[in-house]
Amino acid sequence: MEEEELRAEFHQQTAKISWHELQPQFARGAVVIVAPELNLVEEALQLRSDNKTQFEQWIADGEVSGPSDEQAQKLFEDNPTVWAVVAAPWVLVQLTS
Repeated sequence: MEEEELRAEFHQQTAKISWHELQPQFARGAVVIVAPELNLVEEALQLRSDNKTQFEQWIADGEVSGPSDEQAQKLFEDNPTVWAVVAAPWVLVQLTS
C-alpha cells in the first residue's frame, strides 16, 4: 500500500475511545502511548513502515512508550478518553486534554 493511502487509512481509523475499552489491548501489552506533541497518524505510519530507527529515537526521547504500572493504574482509575489508532498489532494512543 502506498504511503499516502496508508496515511489516509490511518486518518479514517483514528477515533476517541475510553481507556476502559482498551483494557484487552493493554492486557496483551499492545498499547503504545504517544506524546501529545507528536502526530498520532505519523507515528502509526512509521510503526507500520517498520521505521525502527525513528521509533528508537522517539523512545529514547521519552515521546513513545508503553504505560508504566503507575500510569496504567491512574488511567484505569480516571478512565480518560484518548485518541487511538490501530497499527496492528499495536494500538497507539494519545491522551486528550
